[in-house]
Amino acid sequence: MTTTSHDTRPVGRCPVAHGFDVMGDDYYTDPAVHLAEFREQTPVFWYEPLHAWIVTRREDCLEVLSDWQTFSSASNSAADVPERHRSVYPPELVAKMIVGMDPPDHTSARSVAQKGFVKERMDRLQPEIEARANRIIDRFEERGAANLLEEYSLELTTQTIMALLGLDYEHEDMLRQLRDDLFSILSSAHAPMEEPEKSIVWDRFVEANLVLRSIIDARRDSNADDLISVMASSRNSDGSYALSSEQIGLHISEFSAAGTDTTAQAMTNAVLFVTQHPDSLDDALMEPQLWSNVFEETIRRRPSSTFTSRKTTVPVTLSGVEIPAGDMIFVGLASANTDPSYVRDPFEFDIHRPAPTDHLAFTSGRHTCLGNPLARVQGATGLRVLFERLPSLQPDDVAELDFARLPLLPIRRSLQVHWDVEDVHRNRAQTVRQLNLRVAERTELTASAAAITLKHPDGGILPRWKAGAHIDVNLTDANGETLVRQYSLSSDPADTTRYRIGILREDDGRGGSTLAHKHLQPGTDVTVSWPRNNFRLSGAKKYLFIAGGIGITPMLAMIREAEAAGADWKLHYAGRSRETMAFLDELSGFEDRVTLHPGDENSRLSLDRILEHAQDDCLVYVCGPESLMDAAEQAMGHWPDDALRLERFAPKTIERTEPDIPFEVRFETSDVTVEVDEDQTILEAAAEVGLPVISSCQEGTCGTCETRVVSGDVDHRDSILSPSEQSANETMMICVSRAQGTCPLLVLDR
Repeated sequence: MTTTSHDTRPVGRCPVAHGFDVMGDDYYTDPAVHLAEFREQTPVFWYEPLHAWIVTRREDCLEVLSDWQTFSSASNSAADVPERHRSVYPPELVAKMIVGMDPPDHTSARSVAQKGFVKERMDRLQPEIEARANRIIDRFEERGAANLLEEYSLELTTQTIMALLGLDYEHEDMLRQLRDDLFSILSSAHAPMEEPEKSIVWDRFVEANLVLRSIIDARRDSNADDLISVMASSRNSDGSYALSSEQIGLHISEFSAAGTDTTAQAMTNAVLFVTQHPDSLDDALMEPQLWSNVFEETIRRRPSSTFTSRKTTVPVTLSGVEIPAGDMIFVGLASANTDPSYVRDPFEFDIHRPAPTDHLAFTSGRHTCLGNPLARVQGATGLRVLFERLPSLQPDDVAELDFARLPLLPIRRSLQVHWDVEDVHRNRAQTVRQLNLRVAERTELTASAAAITLKHPDGGILPRWKAGAHIDVNLTDANGETLVRQYSLSSDPADTTRYRIGILREDDGRGGSTLAHKHLQPGTDVTVSWPRNNFRLSGAKKYLFIAGGIGITPMLAMIREAEAAGADWKLHYAGRSRETMAFLDELSGFEDRVTLHPGDENSRLSLDRILEHAQDDCLVYVCGPESLMDAAEQAMGHWPDDALRLERFAPKTIERTEPDIPFEVRFETSDVTVEVDEDQTILEAAAEVGLPVISSCQEGTCGTCETRVVSGDVDHRDSILSPSEQSANETMMICVSRAQGTCPLLVLDR
């Protein structure tokens, strides 16, 4: 990201390269190939439209980049600040951009900012980048087509820079506009803006910088590792702050611009390269670590910035061409990266090069791109997630030349792509899809139960769900281990902006509920799965809901759905006392349909009485302690098959009288056969041979691993399928169920 100031420009230099044109189609089709046409005969030439010298050979480029005293960057930023803003934004402030300074000022500013770009910090940011990438794809995956540049690449890099800066979604629009306004301001050094555009841009830019300065001031004493806090809290040896709030605001603007467009362009270019080289795409899909090589080879072959610029401070000679002091030099990064004197097969796209990072896409020397660790992490992660989710993605037109025709930074404005929507369905069968949400509200329901409301930080739409659905909640214990617990959704399914769960703290449990109660406080971020439903409310004329304790949670959504359908329903709700029974206020409007059974009021729940008379047109839904569900099963022996629906979050006890024996499983879709040992699950055996199987609970209670049975008899050991579903033998939970002892081979659809 470089530009030049209003210097008195030289004219009439020699040699020139006839036919070179930074506004022509050949240049935008492939800058490196266009530059290569002139590299041999005129490695350094004068280009009058830019009033600058073009340097094409790698050796010359390295000489320019490595000598800041001879080739200065100090001319690379300038702006005509309107008079009314100069007291807040003085013209000399723009000259303090890191790309526009030389040492020692450059060294001081860079040393402060660089602390926020260390590799360790970038590695910690990677899971957040991956989560945001998935979230973005969720928005458009069902369409089968998108403008990849705008809807994915630029969206991801913008959200990544927000995460790096520690800015919440409320600042997203401001950051986008700040980026665009800075580009306009820097471009005005070449072509001044006209009114009223100039006033509009500068008013917005200054207002955004004032907001940033207030954030910077608030983080002066912060110990956080976001980039704003790192820069704001950095001090000199005498204890004074290393950088002013004004200068930090400028650098944030600078990073927001440079850190979004360049990486977005690189990711989009990578899509063009790998889809034209399917072997490379196949290799990266099979070996995900190769996505880093895909990104590196892309920016070697087509760096986002074709050039970077410098200004000579003394007369110099490059490749025999004498260049006077004060002339601008455009360093051809794309040309240096494809110089055949240094790179073998320079125009081949080869993700297996022995030194994939040996290129100048991030320049070299003191002005090596400060954000290159971030670009490398988000580029590789973004590409991996994109093609794992949509492996059939293809550009509509690889030759499309929809560019903003800027010589230094040829900005692609769009790339229309399409894919097979079946990718989406296959992915859902192979991946536990996750969401990064935030605790928006917490309500203490009883002394030991709390309602937790989750929303997306940007306030966006959440995946839809039906009554009976649950989510997996990921919790991290004191040892850094992840615990996954399932909680039913109790909010209104029609409200797609929030999920609500109810959590009972069980001090003598397995630790998950205690950890959830401690961790899930307002403002806390938490990773959850997409909703899944093993307790779906099937169509019926009448429903009988029976809940014990916190088992009331799924019933709340079921009541809403039954009401909406105009069905007849009744609820029996049991608890030790009214004080321990959650959500009583939400049930208060249904006194004629709700019967409470507080144990301390001599109103104990009698299932034998409630279920005494079987009904042909009624479904019974039960959720609560294991003892309640066991009792319901015993009391409903005379009811129609499948009238009883249960939800368990702990596995039911299954007594075995015979030892397990080995058997074989053939996965029909994958055409793979595995042997399952007596002490092994089908899930474990499949994972050992690399099959894309997914699971969550691994105890037969969540339904994640449900798999269709093609042939063979199953010994069902799950806590989900009803007796008739188990007898039908159409699906099985491969985390617990096995082949029956007399069945040597199961054939499964996976």
